[in-house]
Amino acid sequence: MPDAGDTNAGGRLSRQMLPVGEGHEIYFETVGNAEGVPAVYLHGGPGSGCQPDHRRLFDQQRVHAVLFDQRGAGLSRPKGSRDANTTAHLIADMEKIRTTLGFERWLVVGGSWGATLALAYAERHPERVLGLVLRATFLGTRAELEWAFLGGLRTLYPGLNDDFLSLLPPDERAQPLEAYWRRILDPDPAVHTPVARAWHDTERILSEHKPSRTRLDLDAIRTGTRPLPATPFMEAHYFRNQCFFSPGQLLAEADKLRGIRGIIVQGRYDLLCPPSTAHAMVKAWPDAELRIIESAGHSLYDPGITDAVTTAIADLVAAEIQRAS
Repeated sequence: MPDAGDTNAGGRLSRQMLPVGEGHEIYFETVGNAEGVPAVYLHGGPGSGCQPDHRRLFDQQRVHAVLFDQRGAGLSRPKGSRDANTTAHLIADMEKIRTTLGFERWLVVGGSWGATLALAYAERHPERVLGLVLRATFLGTRAELEWAFLGGLRTLYPGLNDDFLSLLPPDERAQPLEAYWRRILDPDPAVHTPVARAWHDTERILSEHKPSRTRLDLDAIRTGTRPLPATPFMEAHYFRNQCFFSPGQLLAEADKLRGIRGIIVQGRYDLLCPPSTAHAMVKAWPDAELRIIESAGHSLYDPGITDAVTTAIADLVAAEIQRAS
């Protein structure tokens, strides 16, 4: 397994590629103190990949942090592959990374889809989890997607909703989610290109508390030459398959989290993952604490969210250091 070292603002950075089977290789990196509290960061999307800024969430003097690109995302190979790419595969990849690094347990951190995967992993392997820090909790249900891209969009951004529907033929607008996912996954670029751009741009607007624009640039979507975003394709694959969960699975199995401390950071005005979802999770998981950030939406970079996530991680790290001492 190749191993390359590099420098990082917080200390030593190690990069590796890990074969995990079915033709996939996972890119992961470690930063921080090799003797520190183990932690893993799960990116969103699905399909977005980790970013250098994500390293800054961790106190690299006290934490040994792992960041990895999920199957088909970021630097993992083959790029964009949806073959053998399910939630169960991602959980198994996490276990392979954990055992490769020799961690007995680790702190699991994730936002949006990363929070979904964090919960799924913790419910499957609770004995491997020191604690959970979640931002913008998403439980992978159809009801949440219908709220974001149907009810919420129509109610709060009616003009954007019109733009979103206008990319579909009139006879497909009654079931727009299925139509979008089917078209995004169509192999013909003439079919998938405009809807992939429209899905990405609509989601981006909904993710920001104060977006710079609230309508789609339909001319650019239909005729522009900008590169296609990666996330709509992986999201369509996962969302069309109910994120590979049984109905209501994460909430129904929340009892498996008993004894695991969690902190959920939630923007008050998150339109993609509203507070009601986090509230329901906390009711089912008594060991979790909900921290609402006023005047913030979905994005990690909305005011107060990054600081709150950093503080939540530091709180659980300090608790683990005190427990182990």
